[in-house]
Amino acid sequence: MEYETLLYETEGEVGFLTLNRPEKINAANFRMMEELEAFWLARQRDFDTRVIVVSGAGEKGFSSGLDMADAVSAEGYAQGGTLTGENAYNNQTRFSAILRLMRSCPQPVIAAVHGYAMGIGLSMALASDVRLATPDAVFCAMYINIGLGGADLGSSYFLWRTVGWGHAAEMCLTGSRVSGEEAYRIGLANHLYERADLMDQAKALAQVMVSKSKMGLRMTKEALNTMLGMGSLEDANKMEDRNQAFMIVSGLLAGTLGG
Repeated sequence: MEYETLLYETEGEVGFLTLNRPEKINAANFRMMEELEAFWLARQRDFDTRVIVVSGAGEKGFSSGLDMADAVSAEGYAQGGTLTGENAYNNQTRFSAILRLMRSCPQPVIAAVHGYAMGIGLSMALASDVRLATPDAVFCAMYINIGLGGADLGSSYFLWRTVGWGHAAEMCLTGSRVSGEEAYRIGLANHLYERADLMDQAKALAQVMVSKSKMGLRMTKEALNTMLGMGSLEDANKMEDRNQAFMIVSGLLAGTLGG
């Protein structure tokens, strides 16, 4: 696939994926979702690339979330027709599958986060194995702020496992913003670096991983995935997708979604 919304290059055994809609703070539109789906599917059998670093283009952030203008357009959740619970649910399940593809790929994924990591931007960071952040990073499970349920795209699965139940519940129930420094304090970010140093540090960490046994690296990620614990990501996605499809249809029909 020829990408319109992503940039991808490799340096040796490390792949660098850049979300590339800087004019929209890398908000995910349906084209980006299609490209992310294709990208992560391709990585499932890409055994030459051993580590993936994910970042966002531009100065403002990693990803500001779902492109709401795109979502409510004729090409969005309605898919060129009448908005129904079924097509909203179909799109939700496609989006959430991308997070599972990130987890199932054999490569460890390092998220290099600056600026905004909101909504699906937060979820992509959570689906990564390691998160590096800048002091100006802003993490937010913003779903509840736009009239949806506060748990979406894996947040009810990943977030409490990463930061603990209380912090996760507060983020999901309030949609409050978490700064880079706070993210580091609660364990949402593994390390905090200045913006100018972020990618160099991500590359350095990737090289440490690459220096390890090729199969050891892969088997370690598989073991970590297996031990993530009670309930599955797919189970969490099913509940989230059902709830969000209901909220999307209800909100769009009532004219309250996005407010």
